[in-house]
Amino acid sequence: MGAVSTAPRSRVSARLSAIAPSATLVVDAKAKALKAAGHPVIGFGAGEPDFATPDYIVEAAVAAAKDPANHKYTPAKGMPALREAVAAKTLRDSGYEVCPDDVVITNGGKQAVYEAFAAIVDLGDEVILPAPYWVTYPECIRLAGGTPIEVFAGADQGYKVTVAQLEAARTERTKAVLVCSPSNPTGAVYTPAELTAIGQWALEHGVWVITDEIYEHLLYDGAQAAHIVALVPELADQAIVLNGVAKTYAMTGWRVGWMISPSDVTKAATNLQSHLSSNVANVSQVAALTALSGDLSAVHDMREAFDRRRLLMVDMLRGIDGLVVPVPQGAFYAYPSVEGLLGRTLRGTVIDSSMTLANLALEHAEVAVVPGEAFGRSGYLRLSYATSDANIAEGVGRLQQLLAEAV
Repeated sequence: MGAVSTAPRSRVSARLSAIAPSATLVVDAKAKALKAAGHPVIGFGAGEPDFATPDYIVEAAVAAAKDPANHKYTPAKGMPALREAVAAKTLRDSGYEVCPDDVVITNGGKQAVYEAFAAIVDLGDEVILPAPYWVTYPECIRLAGGTPIEVFAGADQGYKVTVAQLEAARTERTKAVLVCSPSNPTGAVYTPAELTAIGQWALEHGVWVITDEIYEHLLYDGAQAAHIVALVPELADQAIVLNGVAKTYAMTGWRVGWMISPSDVTKAATNLQSHLSSNVANVSQVAALTALSGDLSAVHDMREAFDRRRLLMVDMLRGIDGLVVPVPQGAFYAYPSVEGLLGRTLRGTVIDSSMTLANLALEHAEVAVVPGEAFGRSGYLRLSYATSDANIAEGVGRLQQLLAEAV
């Protein structure tokens, strides 16, 4: 009889122990804690509009809360009316038809991301992940049993990967590629021609495309809205589209996202969700239905404010020696390269990484930024301009003063 091991067993599963915390939420929580303690911290960490949800959406939710029909379970995949609204919105904004039965309403965009990977990725599958990437993508890939394969594009490429890079990363184990345009964290926007090339490459090689389009309405400088399934219609049977109301309608706290996928994938994701969380809160679903069914005037007003703030932030960041600041064409993030500051000394500390620089900024300037390590590679910072003009002027001004001391 074999010996019984006396080594202590971990109380937490290896699967969950391996997950890294969301760096953006960690930075945001730290900034809020310091502000609560009386420090004048300015936070550029969270990817969250600073606007209130439009009144007409809130009023619809208040009425929904008073309706007893919304006090009960509804279908796990989402209210039929909301799934129909998502299909109508897709036709309006993306230019192609989807069946409402192929829509799953999820608890925010993150659940849509998780369910997309869980539905198609098996143990040992590889998912090509263009970097810089949003912090949640690689963790969801790993939870599904897959391996994220990073393909990096720096500031010199406008943070956009090429088909040649994707092909170089492809192996017989490649199952999918992730596309996020407009991009979190960089604000990069792929052109229709670039997305068409990626879609045709994926189609040729039988690679699934998971496309995150949650920032689709936040475009600047004449950047074109581009939807990979509309550009390459044959891709529809091997594509999963992720979206939600959070960024477009300032509804991050309402937790409503969705995924659009082929029928077999939709069925699998629905089965998972039926056990994981059942239906999204009905009041939130009604709010999302109201948002999608209305016009985009409130969205346009927010976009104009983001555009103004974008230009202010980029202009001020470009006044800092050592930074390279591509102009973001979408979303609400600036993503400067700080590689020119590495090796310099600031307040007695050698800047050996963007993580060190972010810590110095919080400690000495009381400005919260997210280091590039969170998004795949050191040497960069993410700053959200989803905050007031005054905060941008004050916060980046503090960074200008602090980093002028780096020698």
